[in-house]
Amino acid sequence: MTQPATTTRSLPVDDRPLGPALRRGFRGRCPHCGEGRILRGYLKVVPACEVCGEDYTAQRADDGPAYLTILIVGHVIAFLIHLMWSLWQPAPMVMALTLTVTAVGLSLLLLPRVKGAFVALQWSRRMHGFSKA
Repeated sequence: MTQPATTTRSLPVDDRPLGPALRRGFRGRCPHCGEGRILRGYLKVVPACEVCGEDYTAQRADDGPAYLTILIVGHVIAFLIHLMWSLWQPAPMVMALTLTVTAVGLSLLLLPRVKGAFVALQWSRRMHGFSKA
């Protein structure tokens, strides 16, 4: 019995895998080396990685991180509204204050992480000026 002939197609090698890049960016690290910081201060993207020299001047995160942060926080808060009212039925003022503090805190926590992930996504997919080698 003979084996059927198989053809091997060479698949393109992904030298910038998306998963590790997003994880590194979410942690605030360089998506290329994972060592250098991608943000200076709270939301300012560094011009280049201090460890590997990766250039970040091409990044165009713009309003994407804020939009995604609002989307995530809004869904979490909507779930918490339902949960709090179903379980405890607190006074409206207590509920409003609790959820306001939660929304602000969660937004402040997520925004720089989402921005780092956005820059890492652009780097990984060679968007904008990241298409060079």
